[in-house]
Amino acid sequence: MAGKNCVGIASDRRYGQYQTTIATDAQKIWKIHDKLYIGLSGLATDVQTFIEKLKFRITLYQLREERDIKPSCFAQLVSTMLYEKRFGPYFVEPVIAGLEGPNNEPYLCAMDLLGCTSTAKGFVVGGTPSEQLYGV
Repeated sequence: MAGKNCVGIASDRRYGQYQTTIATDAQKIWKIHDKLYIGLSGLATDVQTFIEKLKFRITLYQLREERDIKPSCFAQLVSTMLYEKRFGPYFVEPVIAGLEGPNNEPYLCAMDLLGCTSTAKGFVVGGTPSEQLYGV
């Protein structure tokens, strides 16, 4: 969700299979840099693989550009990485929250497993209970 020059991202920490809870300390939100976070829901093995490949790409970007990646550029990178695997997709649904530019404008973006982006001004949701969170 977004506020005036701020964003918030939240997730549960449950790792389970159907109605069985296996652990309650699963990481689902990662800090990319001080003004950018990504939340990944989905198949745990795909989440681990995807975040490791994403960290590699971010490190390459920072080495080449000598600056932090902007949230909109990061969203495009994530979308491209997901679309590259469209015929055998990663089963992850990213939610990106960050502050963009010198004025710290909120940036929110959610994606499906093929990388189709959905940006909003107020809030975005992702994962299994999306319909319930929207109130449909």
